[in-house]
Amino acid sequence: MHTTPASSLSIADVREAAERIAGRVNHTPVIRSPVLDALAGCELWLKAENLQRVGAFKARGAMHAVSRLEPEQRARGLITYSSGNHAQAVALAAREFGVSAHIAMPVDAPPIKQAGVRRLGAAITFAGTTSEHRRAAALELQRETGGVIIEPFDHPHIIAGQGTATLELLAEVAARTGGESLDAVVVPVGGGGLIAGASLVCEHHQLPVFSVEPTTCDAMARSLAAGERVAVEPGPTLGDGLKPTRVGALNFEVARRAVRGSERVDDEQLARNLVRLLVHAKILVEPSGAAGLAGALQLLRRLDAGAAHQDIFSSLERGRPKRVGVLLSGGNVSPTLVAELVARYGEEV
Repeated sequence: MHTTPASSLSIADVREAAERIAGRVNHTPVIRSPVLDALAGCELWLKAENLQRVGAFKARGAMHAVSRLEPEQRARGLITYSSGNHAQAVALAAREFGVSAHIAMPVDAPPIKQAGVRRLGAAITFAGTTSEHRRAAALELQRETGGVIIEPFDHPHIIAGQGTATLELLAEVAARTGGESLDAVVVPVGGGGLIAGASLVCEHHQLPVFSVEPTTCDAMARSLAAGERVAVEPGPTLGDGLKPTRVGALNFEVARRAVRGSERVDDEQLARNLVRLLVHAKILVEPSGAAGLAGALQLLRRLDAGAAHQDIFSSLERGRPKRVGVLLSGGNVSPTLVAELVARYGEEV
């Protein structure tokens, strides 16, 4: 387990990670949609990590963490535990560096994510339905094989790698607006690596960050409210990538420095916004990947209703953000589910 204090991590770590993984991960596009802007009442800048290698931002952290191992460490093989996207990311990194990978996945992992792991040449061990079950299986694999565990979220190298998505987002906004910036960034939360990385970047630029989680798996929101990590029993959700028992310890300590509010979204919101992104932005995300847009729209509605966050945006014109960045975290989704959701919501979005 890492011993890096949260206070020692900064945007410098993210910039270093960006240099290390350049050429090994995609510089994903930032999408704009006039229809979604009109729906939000502001500019939405959508960072399309669904177009990342393995279809998710997880490629960034995994590639960075594996790149920092000594060759003899990598040669022992890589191990991780994941519901799917980090599993594929570690499998990709293993293939990139020519070593083996063994992944502990939940028994209910989506078949499309299982297939992605196997396609990249990694072995799978199925273990329960929670992150705790998977971690226990990964530790057992480590005892048996001597391999190196690549943590899915609670590690400084993972955090720095994930932060490169937000680093790219802000750089592109500045380039396309003549040097201006966002007013807020909205980030979906599972274990918390993506939002911790975003927080390192946004803290430097003094930008507020907002977390988004399923209503049934809201460990970050509860932890922020309590001022310490709180464990939850994950309930059913379409957002299969957003259901840890609790957020990582290091992730929480980093994220709490920049996160200014939390949004909870239900399955209908995830489904509708998946379809919105497909119809209006022409990009396909998984339900977890739609959480950022769902949370951003809910945040803006609550702000307009006077329900929250007036103090955060009081210095802005009309007391409202002009530009909001949204991280679309992944796009690994079953075609059958997409067809079902389009049939249900396609005429309503």
